[in-house]
Amino acid sequence: MSLTQPYLMRGRRAKLTRWSVVAGMMLAVWGIGIAPEVIARDGSNASHWVATWSASPQSASSPAELNGVTTRQIARVSIGGQQVRVRLSNAYGTGPLVIGAARVALRSTGASIVVGTDRILTFNGSPTTTIPPGALVVSDPVHLKVPDLADLAVSLYLSGNAVAATEHALGLQTTYVSAAGDFSGANDLPTAWTTQAFYFLAGVEVVASRQSRAIVTLGDSITDGLHSTADANKRWPNRLAERLQAQKGARKVAVLNAGISGNRILHDMEGTNALARLDRDVLVQSGARYLIVLLGINDIGYPGPVTADEIIAGQRQLIERAQAMGFKVYGGTLTPFKAFLPGIYFTPDGEATRQAVNHWIRTSKAYDGVIDFDKAIRDPGDPAMIRAAYDSGDHLHPNDAGYKAMADAVNLSLFKDVAQKRVAVKPKLGQVECPCK
Repeated sequence: MSLTQPYLMRGRRAKLTRWSVVAGMMLAVWGIGIAPEVIARDGSNASHWVATWSASPQSASSPAELNGVTTRQIARVSIGGQQVRVRLSNAYGTGPLVIGAARVALRSTGASIVVGTDRILTFNGSPTTTIPPGALVVSDPVHLKVPDLADLAVSLYLSGNAVAATEHALGLQTTYVSAAGDFSGANDLPTAWTTQAFYFLAGVEVVASRQSRAIVTLGDSITDGLHSTADANKRWPNRLAERLQAQKGARKVAVLNAGISGNRILHDMEGTNALARLDRDVLVQSGARYLIVLLGINDIGYPGPVTADEIIAGQRQLIERAQAMGFKVYGGTLTPFKAFLPGIYFTPDGEATRQAVNHWIRTSKAYDGVIDFDKAIRDPGDPAMIRAAYDSGDHLHPNDAGYKAMADAVNLSLFKDVAQKRVAVKPKLGQVECPCK
């Protein structure tokens, strides 16, 4: 090495250091205007993770014993992609949850999968994982071509003494449970018994285009789909997903169901109250940018009813917290409930509260937009009642046709972002820019 080489090398290092600092500053400035989830590991922004299916965790009232068995759970995705990963939750567990094996595949029929689509799920490279109490884990991504509106089969071998303290009770989708043994890779799961609850499975995500976004529907049993046809995906969020997919040339918009039957805004009942679960079930969903709120009827009807002002205050909290995280928030009007458990759940005072809340939703402009579910399914001759053709028979929950009418009432243009052009105007000499705008 010549005497000049150390100085040349030193100069090169100095140049590299300066360029590293400049590049870091450029990336920092660039990152201000771009959401972190659209930046891929290789630095590109061609795609990002978007949640395509969800089931909100809740505490099981009678936890199932799942010792050493395999569950196969079916998730109807809203949008597809070329890569997939799943979320598993031990939110209400009192001890560690051991996942001995996990797989994902396209579902064929029943408990069978499409041959050749089975993929082993790993967690930080390991085929097994242990989820601490109260925690959630996300699997490593796997390559699997998932079509829009496809059924995925997620198989979990629970190798320890698992108790399903964390479930989603009203799955309305058959979950298949084997006898003892690891059958996660079986094309046809040998089924010992079935249920319509989801166990530990909280979400599915896909890699989608950078423009793709997700809608979260936060609600109670009407969003959960009570009295819709099981295994048929007739809930109104499912129907909304179908409408969005039918649009030609539109960017993909996923729909996530964050409904829990019996849920209330302000108090725990069936499931944690909505104010407490907003962060867990809505704000952390990958790629989510829209929120539809349809909550309040259980706050009115259940014992210990609350006032219209209290329900409105709770909804304002949901709006403000979600908007602060960049969501557009849309309010759904509360649907009719006359004649549902009259004198117990439905009362004239409760109807007056519903009308007051709906008036506020429609006129306050607190929401970014309004979806008039009440108008879509009420009886024109008796607006406090559900139209007979849409009534499941209990006078509170819609049937399949009623859920379709609710989905049809959603204006799809609510989910088309309009780019706002900002024009910089230089002030003339002697003028001072007002910082108050």
